[in-house]
Amino acid sequence: MARSRLARLRDGLRSKGLDALLVSSLPNIRFLTRFSGSNALLVVRRDRAVFLTDTRYALQSREEVRRLRRIVTQGSLVEAAASHDLLRQCPRVGFEAHHVTFAQYRMLRRLFPRVEFRSTADLVEEVALTKDRDEIAQIERAVKITDRVFSDLLPLLRPGVTEIDISAHITYLHRRYGADRDGFEPIVAGGERGALPHARATTRRFRKGEFVTLDFGCSVGGYHSDLTRTVALGRPSSELRRAYAIVLEAQTGAIAAARAGMAACDLDAVARTSITRAGLGKLFTHSLGHGLGLRLHERPRVSMVNREPLRAGSVITIEPGVYAPGKFGVRIEDVVLLTPAGSRQLSHAPKELIIL
Repeated sequence: MARSRLARLRDGLRSKGLDALLVSSLPNIRFLTRFSGSNALLVVRRDRAVFLTDTRYALQSREEVRRLRRIVTQGSLVEAAASHDLLRQCPRVGFEAHHVTFAQYRMLRRLFPRVEFRSTADLVEEVALTKDRDEIAQIERAVKITDRVFSDLLPLLRPGVTEIDISAHITYLHRRYGADRDGFEPIVAGGERGALPHARATTRRFRKGEFVTLDFGCSVGGYHSDLTRTVALGRPSSELRRAYAIVLEAQTGAIAAARAGMAACDLDAVARTSITRAGLGKLFTHSLGHGLGLRLHERPRVSMVNREPLRAGSVITIEPGVYAPGKFGVRIEDVVLLTPAGSRQLSHAPKELIIL
């Protein structure tokens, strides 16, 4: 697995005129090697790749990193790369610009004075855009756990319960059902707080007749799930029902339209046009979705400004929402796998309006 991904990455190095790439982003290192620890460096040359970590991960890296030379050190990983002369005959070397600090860049320049370092972006991410069978299986495992958690939450949602109580239950249930951890801090927002797309759970108590928005996901083997549902506590007003129906129509329409080959902005437009025609376009304030994998948010960004063609094998979220400040919010989100013929929805929690 690692060899085929590394081979594809080497194609990217050649296209950029690079002799090597220093991979320091941990999600990217995990993608290329399966290493799941907290400290590592991967030197990818056109002819070979070398993995470096510290002594805490000597045994773990032996189990996780296969078919690559490993260097285990007690000191700086960059200094170890220099002492082992890993960039010999590599005059042009890329580094991950969004991950390397200026201090780290200065260290590289000091330790490798003859190397021309070039900032790069998305070289590994380009390879990771399309998911293989094992990656899709891991995402499906995470999604299945999160779907189950949503089902278990429904009996707990009632007036008087606090947002933070539900958030704590989400974390507990994720772990109970086999997740490694939450994929991100759960969003639990009742009533007017639903108008905050990234609301953090508080001690606010739910009230009868209001909407509650739940946005949560977990990580399994490093791969993420991401689900949003909005439910009603008691009989909702006609305004709330109408807003929900508008978002649901936009979301199901976008899922039906999603396919590899279409521009990301065109998929965003499917949902955005639907909501705008219903008169709530100004309340849809974020992008339609994002890529999902070892990172919660990765390429492709499904937004009105991204003209990048969507690719078969990419996993994305589709999550339109409307947000009325001081009143309510509605968001519905599912995870889908893009195919040449369309898309396959991976999350299956019910999304017709649930009235508790």
